[in-house]
Amino acid sequence: MSSTIQVEAARIPDRNTLLELLKEHGLDARSHNEMGIEVLCAEESGAAADEVFSEVSGLIMNIGAPFVPIKHEGVVYVRPPVG
Repeated sequence: MSSTIQVEAARIPDRNTLLELLKEHGLDARSHNEMGIEVLCAEESGAAADEVFSEVSGLIMNIGAPFVPIKHEGVVYVRPPVG
């Protein structure tokens, strides 16, 4: 059974960049709402969310802004650092 993992960006341009990067890296990602991305996963498990979180963490540097990915209750949030 497949499931989706939610990724929420802080800004629309960052969402668009991250969406394209996720697709380039072979993930089945599509835009959702104004700031979100849904990533379709073949299996429904915490491991799938961890894999998406790991991929997002690796791609953050390509956005060009100092963002931090945070995973909370199965959703990956991409936010500016708190400070």
